[in-house]
Parts: sequence; structure tokens; C-alpha cells
Amino acid sequence: MAFTVTMMSWSVLEYGRQMQAAGELGNALEAIKWGTDYFVKAHPEANVLYGEVGDGDSDHFCWQRPEEMTTSRQAYRLDPQRPGSDLAGETAAAMAAASLVFRRSNPGYANLLLQHSKQLFDFADKYRGRYDASIPLARNYYQSVSGYSDELLWAAAWLFQATDDRRYLDYLANNADAMGGTGWSTAMFSWDIKYAGVQVLAAKILLQGRAGRHAAVLQRYRQKADFFVCATLGKQGYGNVKRTPGGLLYHQQWNNLQYVTSGSFLLAAYSDSLAAARQAAVWCPAGAASPAQIMAFAKSQVDYVLGSNPRATSYMVGYGFIYPLEAHHRGASIVSFKSNPSFVACKAGYAIWYPRKSSNPNLLEGAIVGGPDEFDNFVDDRNNYKQTEAPTYNNAPFMGVLARLAAGRRFDQSIPDGLDNQTSVVPSLSAAADQGEHASPIVIEQNATASWTEKGRTYHRYAVTVTNRSVNKTVHELYLGIAELYGPVTGLDKNRYGHLLPDTAPSVPAGGSVTFEYAHAAPPANVWVTGYKLV
Repeated sequence: MAFTVTMMSWSVLEYGRQMQAAGELGNALEAIKWGTDYFVKAHPEANVLYGEVGDGDSDHFCWQRPEEMTTSRQAYRLDPQRPGSDLAGETAAAMAAASLVFRRSNPGYANLLLQHSKQLFDFADKYRGRYDASIPLARNYYQSVSGYSDELLWAAAWLFQATDDRRYLDYLANNADAMGGTGWSTAMFSWDIKYAGVQVLAAKILLQGRAGRHAAVLQRYRQKADFFVCATLGKQGYGNVKRTPGGLLYHQQWNNLQYVTSGSFLLAAYSDSLAAARQAAVWCPAGAASPAQIMAFAKSQVDYVLGSNPRATSYMVGYGFIYPLEAHHRGASIVSFKSNPSFVACKAGYAIWYPRKSSNPNLLEGAIVGGPDEFDNFVDDRNNYKQTEAPTYNNAPFMGVLARLAAGRRFDQSIPDGLDNQTSVVPSLSAAADQGEHASPIVIEQNATASWTEKGRTYHRYAVTVTNRSVNKTVHELYLGIAELYGPVTGLDKNRYGHLLPDTAPSVPAGGSVTFEYAHAAPPANVWVTGYKLV
């Protein structure tokens, strides 16, 4: 929910004038306030945040209307003994961003949100830990894979936007290496992983000429924002995002569209920031990407979601001629109690309503479902939750990019209050600086160590040595991307964000190296650094 509110707020901050012209700004503000009112109630003390209500296991055991839920509504809290820096950090970011939204229309409420945001940030930073370690029930459904460092940077960036207090910019810059802000190169942006969002926000601060003495560090953030653009547009050369035959960005099987909607928003916002700063292009390894090209690609993804795809299917419920009719959603799939007030018991919903092979009785209008697979295939079935579930965080970033595209060129980029007289100044850093002290400390070297022939095919074993050439800092949480790999890997673990060092040897000391191996019947695979923290 917190990420949803942050992204709705960012959408309004970037494209509020466009929403107002369409007559939708009031609806956007109402939706944001619904969320922030809840956060205020969930934060009754400076170092207490209620992070979850209910048990995901028991909730999934039943299929009922939300008005009739009989499962536990126990609230689970975060506090100094049970920290949750990721969730508290995201909630701080949401309230800081929302405070900007309400700054003119409701300054008293904006001040209240900002007070809560500051307290939550201090709580998240002082008492560090993953929320799903303190609330283990959450791990089966919303596991914090990326940890909490990205949320702390994210919250600091939003608090700087909301307050102009250099303390938060100092935090963003001084922790850039240790928290992975300038180490992560990723094309994924979601409720779990915020690095790309942090990098685009930091790049915007730089482009607006507000970086001050931290210009060099924010330039490194900007380089990572450029990586996001290049990899998303297929111009990176390595680490490019896969696409379906129909051209949709494809990250994963389960709810892939969450990355499409969030990525499209980042592309639109960064494109406008570049244009406002009169930047000609992002310079990618496989060619330049102008602001207009970046925006055009974002539009292509939005068009796909809305029906311009091989199936001619809109993945927004209620929009277009063909759209999902069986969204995996309890409230939509059971007839309204106004039409039939009979109580729907826990298991009765699964017996009667869940297996129905017909349209949901209540239209979940505007919801964006998980979307098609890597071959553009989609099965509109309530039981196919990986494709038909419709989380709120799919819609939140889409709100902004839709407003931007609907307005076309009728509006320039919105400028937040207090920045109207700022000039766009982009500091120039020498190439030596980029390649010297700010270059990656990690060097990768591959060597073939053995070859053999089996069933007419020649196989090779490769040893990959990863060296930390830093003088006095240790590499932690190293993530590697590997492409064109056709065999097993030994010496690395794997999660949704790539390959990583095993728990038995999770870091690389200054001057140290680690080695892993793989074998396949092909030339060397492409291996690159996806992310790391340098402490």
C-alpha cells in the first residue's frame, strides 16, 4: 500500500496539471488521502508502525466478500524490538511525497504527513532490520528480497524533495556506496526494489542544479538511471530486458505488468526531466536515446497494456472491446450483498463462486491484471492468479504516465512548488573522474579451465574470478547478471534479481577475489555486475 501511495503522489507531482485538465485531479487526491489517513492511524507513536493486519495464510484459506471476512484481523506491529526498515522507509517516502501533493491545498495536513514521515525515517534508520523478519507471516506473500537499504535511500530522497533540508541530501550521497544506490544497475522497479526510482529521483535533483557539493555522487546515480533507460530500451548490449514477440517488456511470469507500468512511468518522468534540462540524449552502448525516443517507448508499453498487442486484449478491466472478465479478486467475483445479502461462508466462496466459468458479477473497472506470458499468451481464468490478479501497485504508476500521454504536448513538465525559479544546471565531470575514483571497483575475469567431448558436443568449464580492487572497502551483497548460459553454475546462489554469493562467503574484502564455475557447450557466457554495496 505504501508504494502505491508513493507512486500515486509522484504521478500527481509530475503530471498534476494534466490530471486537472482531464478533470481527474480531485479523484487522485482523494485516493492518496485514503491511503495517508490509514498510515497516520498505523503510526501511533514515533517508533511504532503497524505493518500488517491479518494472516495471509488464513486469508487465502477463505474466499469471501471483504464485508464478511471471518478470518483473524490481528494487527502486527514494528517497533525497536521488531524493526522493519523497509516498510517504515517506504511509508516515510509515501508520506513525504504526499505532503508535497497537499502542500498548497491543505497545508495543515501536509505538515502532519511530513511530521510522520520524518519520525518514520528516523525509526527506520535507527532500528534497522527487514520487516518480514519481524512479521514472518508476510514472508510467504511479500518477501523483502532486496532488503531495506533501497527504501532508506528512497525515503531520504523524498524527504529532501519535501523539505529541501540538506541533511537528507547528505544521507542520499554519503550512503550511496554503502547502501547500493550507485552500485545497483537494474531495469526492475517495484514495491520491493526501489533502486531505479532512487536513481531517477537523484538524477532529477542533479538536472535541476540542486546537487551542490554532492554533484559528483549524484552524477553516479544518474549513470545508473541511464542504465535503466538503456537496458529497458534494448540499447545496453548486456542486461537488456527481454521482450515478448509482441514487444512487451518481460521480467517474470507472475504479475509481469507491475514492472511494465512502473517502468513506463520512470521512463516518462526521466524523459521529461532530461527535456527540461535540455539534455539531448542518454548515451547507451548501442546508440543514443533521446527524450522523445524514451517517451515513445513508454507509450508503446502503455499501448500494449491497453490493447495494441497480438491478442488485441486490453489488460485494464473495463477498457476496450476485449478485456479480462475473471479477475482473481474476491470482491469482484462474488455477487454484491446488496443483490444477495445471504452470508458467504469461508469455504462456500471457494465451492460456489471461485470455480464459476463466467464473468465476475462485479466489474473491477480500471484494474490492471498481471498480464500475458513471455509469448503474449493469456488465459482469462479466475484460478490463473499469476495472470489475472490485480494489485493496486499495478495501477498507481500507470495513473501518471496515462495523464502525461493523454495531454500530449499541451503541457510542459510540472515543476514542484518552490522550484519555479531554479535553473537547470548539469555539472560537467571529466571523463577521468568517471573512469577513476567513481569507476566500478569490481573486475570480472573468465578463463576456460577444461574441455571435453561428450555425445559429439564439445563442453568447456569456465572459472570466473570476481575481484574487489577497492583499496579499503568490502563489497557486500554482490549481484551478478549472467546471459547466454546453457549449463549449471557452481559457487553462486540465485534469487529473482540475479546470481549472488552464497551465505558461506557473502562478501569480498578489499583486494580479495571469489571464483565460481559453470560448464556448457558454448563460448563464454556474458557476466556483469548487477548490484553491490561498498562498505
